[in-house]
Amino acid sequence: MSREIFAYIEHHDGVLDDSALELINAAKKIDESANVVALVFGSGDNLNKACEEAAKTYNTVWKIDKPDLSYPNAELIRPMLVNILPKGSVCLVPHDTFGIDLAPGLSVKMDVPYIPDVVGIDKVEGDKIIAIRQEYSGQVHTHVETDMANGIVITIRPGSFEPDESKSASGEIVDKSADAGDVEAKRKFIEIKEAEAGEVDITQADILVSVGRGIGEQENIELAEELAEALGGVVSCSRPVVDAKWLDHSRQVGTSGKTVKPKVYIAVGISGAFQHVAGIKGNPFIVAINTNPKAPIFQVADVGVVEDCIEFLPVLTEKVKEMK
Repeated sequence: MSREIFAYIEHHDGVLDDSALELINAAKKIDESANVVALVFGSGDNLNKACEEAAKTYNTVWKIDKPDLSYPNAELIRPMLVNILPKGSVCLVPHDTFGIDLAPGLSVKMDVPYIPDVVGIDKVEGDKIIAIRQEYSGQVHTHVETDMANGIVITIRPGSFEPDESKSASGEIVDKSADAGDVEAKRKFIEIKEAEAGEVDITQADILVSVGRGIGEQENIELAEELAEALGGVVSCSRPVVDAKWLDHSRQVGTSGKTVKPKVYIAVGISGAFQHVAGIKGNPFIVAINTNPKAPIFQVADVGVVEDCIEFLPVLTEKVKEMK
């Protein structure tokens, strides 16, 4: 008998987050024959739009429409999930700032195991699951085994599973708003304040040359700028470069910076911690340049170059110019 797996779907103004297409493949790794149900919370037209989009990927979509959910609030959504999820449910949640808020408390309220920040599923035997996590900034992979007979909550690291872009489903949308019940929260959404735009909008760039701590010093960023100019792209960065005040915060990629969707992403001297990689969406072609062959960035890169970026960048720039 196949199990039922639930996937919490994030959306913004009715547009699904990239993780929505990844969670279904993560669920299939747990149980290929599972009926994967999309859980979509929100309010009004944006929610309807998100549900219709989710139904192109998921065979079943549960819609929870509440006026207080025009902006996601984990304090409200957590008890609603407890109200609607069947006993023994496997629930997958994206491992991002909202998922980190939602999932631990959900596992406590459901009284089930919790595995955070999963990057892979090693194997499932009956009710035993062995999930793969990363430790020490991705330097070590750990295999975590637990029993999910009574249910489990798992957060999935964005980008760890291939997205299902087939749009092959014609899913049924089921309104579960009444079953979710009416709950109150001590905190409420007030407003969104957009960050001031910088001189360059990295979110619109097709090609990004992104520099990290490995660039050495501020003067060396010029090497990345020359490569970006030759490629027709722009320079972005990881958090240490912003902390050092070498580049403006508007150039930062990651959970505490901007989310980008380039076609090509060149990571220069970037180790590839989760907080940075989580800001790269859209499955771009990633080139990583780093002196450490065990750097986590190589695990997501399409091409890896183990070289000193200070020496390699000028050579690459010249080759690009020659090809043009």
